[in-house]
Amino acid sequence: MHVCLKRIAALLAAVVLAVIAMSGSAQAAAPAAAATETCVKPPPRDDDSIHVQGCLTDTRNTPPTPVEGVDISVEDESGNPVGEDSSDATGFFDVALPGTSIDNLGKTYTIKIDEDTLPEGAALRNPDNVEREAEINLDSDVFIAFPIGENPNSATGKVTQGLQLMVGGVVFSLLLAMAALGLSMIFGTTGLTNFAHGELITFGALVAYFVDQLPGAIRIGGTDVTVAVAVVVAFLLSAVFGFLNDKALWKPLRSRGTGIIAMMIVSIGLSIFLRNVFQYFAGGQNHNYSQYSAVQPWEIGPILLTPKDAIVAALAAAVLVAVSLLLQYTRIGKATRAVADNPALAASSGINVERVISVVWTGGAALAGLSGVLLGLTQGFDYQIGFKILLLVFSAVVLGGLGTIWGSMVGAFIIGIFIEVSTLVVPAELKFVGALAVMIIVLLIRPQGLLGKAQRVG
Repeated sequence: MHVCLKRIAALLAAVVLAVIAMSGSAQAAAPAAAATETCVKPPPRDDDSIHVQGCLTDTRNTPPTPVEGVDISVEDESGNPVGEDSSDATGFFDVALPGTSIDNLGKTYTIKIDEDTLPEGAALRNPDNVEREAEINLDSDVFIAFPIGENPNSATGKVTQGLQLMVGGVVFSLLLAMAALGLSMIFGTTGLTNFAHGELITFGALVAYFVDQLPGAIRIGGTDVTVAVAVVVAFLLSAVFGFLNDKALWKPLRSRGTGIIAMMIVSIGLSIFLRNVFQYFAGGQNHNYSQYSAVQPWEIGPILLTPKDAIVAALAAAVLVAVSLLLQYTRIGKATRAVADNPALAASSGINVERVISVVWTGGAALAGLSGVLLGLTQGFDYQIGFKILLLVFSAVVLGGLGTIWGSMVGAFIIGIFIEVSTLVVPAELKFVGALAVMIIVLLIRPQGLLGKAQRVG
């Protein structure tokens, strides 16, 4: 057990160092991208104001060329226009927000691009990016990107759009896999279908947000690592939250011999309770973290990738690999798999089943909380972020096989990539429907999932 704890501590230290290092490199990359010859920024200002800035380039050309004369407008939370500008000869636009920086902190502005002013034959590479929201959390200028390239309705545009959606699907799949792995581990060791798992996801996102909103900034060697520290704190507190969940609620219910159906209903009630608590403390509005809200994307051929998505994907992949190795080679990992396979046989072999379940609840909640933080980094979040993706998490677990560790990750990748790429042919509002349809079909054809084992009932 001590060896396992040392390995987990080493893993956490590696995660902290990776997040800090990558956050520093991402911050350095954004100014470098904005300082190219194409986009010429105005000289530094002495006034206490915040500007919305950006650079428009046509990625159909190599290297990308500036796009001049495109109209950009900014509206406040009530929909009233507060400023507008047109991109200059270098592709740069600059809109000053009214008032001082203090006046604008906490406000959300909507930045719109006039597609009618784009060059002939060009279009936004992401048609959903006609409007971008920016929440002002820092007293610094906000940089907004509107990638321009091939018309997505053309044949070439469809291919590019498909590749772009696949990249987004891979990033989302990694985060979905962490949440699904946590749910699958809990189900495998306890048999509980936990409908409150979505709130474990939300808990991590909210903890990181409250840490991020504390006064001042956390710096290491001059680098702002506030969000990186918030991620680590959310990961650790989510683990504690999962441990307390089991000790205060689920362990007493197991000790009383409460049935699985009754415990599932309890989890539904817990989900509703926690969701209302989260809404009370966080409000109903959408939130964003202070860093990486608007960064210049990297151009990799026809694909756009932001430093934020690269950090999220790398961190999620590292955590999934680390957890897989822990489950495969450590004593507690082998004990977890033994309990998942046959709790009675594991107990007769000398394994402390209750201790294993407690560790699984701790680790599963930590994974869910981390997935919530990283989801919030990629798309923003509200108090229902976990509830909104809960059915996708269930779909991934069912598709891969209930209670199977590797199956949940395989199912998450299939579901995550499928729902993103499917928006090529279905409206984005209906993309989750495909995932649920896949779950229904799997239950009809192969109830045990892709990697699950068929079992005789009765």
